[in-house]
Amino acid sequence: MAWSTELRRVHARLRDALTITREALASGEPASPATRELLLFCHGFCTALTRHHEGEDRELFPAVAAAHPELAGTLRALRQDHSMIGHLVGGLEAAVSAAQPPEALAAHLEGIAAIMESHFRYEERSLLRVLETLGLDADPGDALGPL
Repeated sequence: MAWSTELRRVHARLRDALTITREALASGEPASPATRELLLFCHGFCTALTRHHEGEDRELFPAVAAAHPELAGTLRALRQDHSMIGHLVGGLEAAVSAAQPPEALAAHLEGIAAIMESHFRYEERSLLRVLETLGLDADPGDALGPL
């Protein structure tokens, strides 16, 4: 299996999920209380993104570190990004649960989107070549999240 292809595929699906979530928010539906659709999209997106990062931290990054110890600093920076994104996702989930107005939810999404895209690009630049030859015997759903 080409882990680089799998990583790109998961990142593309997460980007698509973010787009769908943004569209649900921009649809003009009142967000106070939050619509069922918006709750569904936000919950689905937040869960998928969180599980993706948990899988990388648990399965993928240790395998990369074992095969390429010179990438320890890169992996540390990626884990720090995961922590920051997790904090932002928690803020979005709290905002949705509190039925904050659409502008507040959009601000949370934009913050996540900016960090997520920066993180994905850095991760792809740093790891895709390594992932082309990584020998990892794991289920892609465990290593990259169940998308």
